Amino acid sequence: MTRAGPEHVSIVVPAYNESPSIAPLISTLRHAAPWREIIVVDDGSTDDTGPQAASAGARVVRHPYNKGNGASVKTGIRNASGAFVLILDADGQHRPADAQRLISKLDEYELVVGARSNATQAGLGRRLGNTLLNWLASYLTGQRIPDLTSGFRAARRDNLLEFLHLLPNGFSTPTTTTLAFMKAGYSVWFEPIDAGVRDGRSKIRFGPDGVQFFVILLKVITIFSPMRVFLPLSLASFALGGAYAVWTIITQSHVTNSSVLLILLSVIIFLVGLVSEQIASLRFERRDT
Repeated sequence: MTRAGPEHVSIVVPAYNESPSIAPLISTLRHAAPWREIIVVDDGSTDDTGPQAASAGARVVRHPYNKGNGASVKTGIRNASGAFVLILDADGQHRPADAQRLISKLDEYELVVGARSNATQAGLGRRLGNTLLNWLASYLTGQRIPDLTSGFRAARRDNLLEFLHLLPNGFSTPTTTTLAFMKAGYSVWFEPIDAGVRDGRSKIRFGPDGVQFFVILLKVITIFSPMRVFLPLSLASFALGGAYAVWTIITQSHVTNSSVLLILLSVIIFLVGLVSEQIASLRFERRDT
């Protein structure tokens, strides 16, 4: 098995309208270590992100139109020739000096994530949202997850290809990758890092991405460990309905419709969770890519 080292690493940088930061990032990366290659996926940028990256020494793969961060990551993984893939954002938040620390862990772990400290994550709303996601993911997996949404991560390319069909085209690719590796039984390590201040404006918009955040929550629940959520809800509904039925029998000598509906609701929730659990297992069957 190939041992982790810069000469076996393909760096994938998804980029959309990042011309101010892309060239300095590529130059810093090239001086940090003798990487096998640096691939910049130009996601239909309307500025000169692609030419800037190419002039700095990166191999540029261009999308004809904007497809999303996740789609860019998938394109980069497909085009990578190294045994290992390191993914980082193009906005200057991730420090190239941390890249080798992530790579050095890949002989022991299948996925290494650069876990940002709360103090270095921009915006109170973003920190609160990420904290909620981290807590939910930790509960669902039974393992502590300090940073579920970090885009700075490294893994063996073969392992990433196993889950390529699960990765969305939008911004929840890091979330999906982390949980997929854990559900498959792979070893995941969270390497502490400090994120810098991004260059330019964030691509995340409060309104649409607030809705997307809610969708990510639902996806995390229903895809990765549904019974961890559905079973407690089912038991709570059954206990409430049963207790209410006993109370009405004692006080009114009959069972009310409300208690019957709560008990039926508990059965429905349990069955939905059971079906979701089976679907989740089927989704993680390996596919040839």
